[in-house]
Amino acid sequence: MRLSLCTITFRHHLLSMGEIARFARGSGFDGIELWGVHARNLGPGDHAEWLAAYDLRVPMLSDYLPLDASPEVLIARMSDLCSLARNWGAPRLRTFAGTKGSAATSADERSQIASRLRLAAAYLADHGLKLLVETHPGTLADTTASLVRLLEEIDHPALKVNFDTLHVWEGGDDPYRAHDTLAEHIDYYHLKNIRDRSDLPVFEPANVYAAAGRRDGMTGLFEGALDYEPFLETLPAHAEASLEWFGGACFTVLPADLSRVRDVTADRTDEPAFRLHVAE
Repeated sequence: MRLSLCTITFRHHLLSMGEIARFARGSGFDGIELWGVHARNLGPGDHAEWLAAYDLRVPMLSDYLPLDASPEVLIARMSDLCSLARNWGAPRLRTFAGTKGSAATSADERSQIASRLRLAAAYLADHGLKLLVETHPGTLADTTASLVRLLEEIDHPALKVNFDTLHVWEGGDDPYRAHDTLAEHIDYYHLKNIRDRSDLPVFEPANVYAAAGRRDGMTGLFEGALDYEPFLETLPAHAEASLEWFGGACFTVLPADLSRVRDVTADRTDEPAFRLHVAE
């Protein structure tokens, strides 16, 4: 199983990419998931070769496509992202399916988002890339039913799913059933945990992106409301995931979680299976 850290973890740190790479390699990570804003500000260059010197790769660029904009604006953004993906050797681009929850989205709005995502998937496919929609509240991927419908509406082979187990649970779906339903579309995983359901507001963007935001309730992967061990034990060996950590003490929490994940996933096979328990 390939595991990466996310540069969004260091959104409020004064660190160079070299320092992040050295930390990632020294901790045993396989790659670095690159936040779009970081990729844009690091500029052009053959970054993939530079990162390979650390025995690391970029499995995914995580950005936010302007799906409410005109096709011309969307294509311009994707053109820039394709260049960045080529520079970093990233095979995937992650985005959100709009900025409103499925229940609050009108039929016309949903149709436009689906149309833009279809355009984006086709454009990226022409550049050898996959487009991943993340399971996330406040988007059309906030429930499994809405996401399945969206995948059917778009119907493009380059459109895949970034399965964030915590957000699936947050949306009220059973993670086991959701994973089983979406399995053929899942191409990547985000792994994080929370102390209790009442703490979920700490992951709201306004709080996460605020330097003075609340971090109470964010926990290590194996210390929260979701019991990740049985889930990780059954993921196939080819699965790819990022430890998505937004809290403090990142230089302590990330290596500890990575080491535990490595222990749990040792000797995995590619036989698909899944079981996730939610702590009472």
